[in-house]
Amino acid sequence: MSKESRRAARLARESRRIGGPAREPGAGAGAADAPGTGSAGSTPTRSTARPASGVGARVGRRERVRPGPAPTFLERYRTAIVTVAAVAIVAIAAGYVFIGATAAAYTCGSVFNPSPTPTVSPGSSTRLGFFEEDMGQSHVVTPPQKYLFCPPASGNHYNLAGTLGPIPARLYKPDDKVGPSNWIHNLEHGGLVVLYRNDSPGATAEGQQAFRDYLTGFPTSPICQIPPRQLSPVIARFDDMPHPFAVLVWDRVFYLDSWDPALATRFFLTEAERVDSTGALVAPPEKLCNPLSSASPSAGTPAASGSVAPSDAPSAGASASPQPSAAPS
Repeated sequence: MSKESRRAARLARESRRIGGPAREPGAGAGAADAPGTGSAGSTPTRSTARPASGVGARVGRRERVRPGPAPTFLERYRTAIVTVAAVAIVAIAAGYVFIGATAAAYTCGSVFNPSPTPTVSPGSSTRLGFFEEDMGQSHVVTPPQKYLFCPPASGNHYNLAGTLGPIPARLYKPDDKVGPSNWIHNLEHGGLVVLYRNDSPGATAEGQQAFRDYLTGFPTSPICQIPPRQLSPVIARFDDMPHPFAVLVWDRVFYLDSWDPALATRFFLTEAERVDSTGALVAPPEKLCNPLSSASPSAGTPAASGSVAPSDAPSAGASASPQPSAAPS
């Protein structure tokens, strides 16, 4: 195709776009009467053949905006994720605090439930209380500490004097947070522990005053001469027991249905510190003195070992209040 033919075809296409007839270059007079054309014999210029703007205008290429990489899921929801994580951490921390505050410090395999020993006269050789199976004396406590029997007269306990165990010998009120893991160390040293249930008279104002009175007249220990209020007595609330009151020394439990300070003192003087037939100290397990190097116990204090069987007779009530035996010299 020649150059003129190509130009004629292009003009025809442009005329069709703008709605006018195409003109061939060099057209005669007949072409001069066609609407939209110039004078006869004139050749349309590029400006008349192609509009400067509108549909027929040639639009230049625009720069295409290229989008960046799409944000990831973490980038889109970062704020929400951080907020949820912070709330979850706070909730978990609060849960641990709540559980720690409400969780039991100990658990019991079973409640130690023999009957209280019958009333005995001051000179009787019948031993007060009952032997409880020894549960060890480890200083490793894993809350909740598990005890085979409750109230425990032995077992795992804390070893941090003055704060966790042994604890100060005094009256602990019903809402004071002390338990077996604290006062078992007092027993291990030959101390006396008095327990009262929260539903017993010991938890009342009168009962608390009776315990304070008991503290003021507590004696020195019979063999090792431990001063009062150093290890004994610890008086505290404890609910997991079948009787309103319990008096404990190492491996031995003495139940009372009513508080009797004289019987409690006698139990301490005859059971907290004991010697065998040779005069060697057999209780408490953590020896604090050597009785063989000092004066022997008086005849009023039984030199009984843990092998003596406790009485199994049913309780006749702890109504009598025998005087405590004399402390040995």
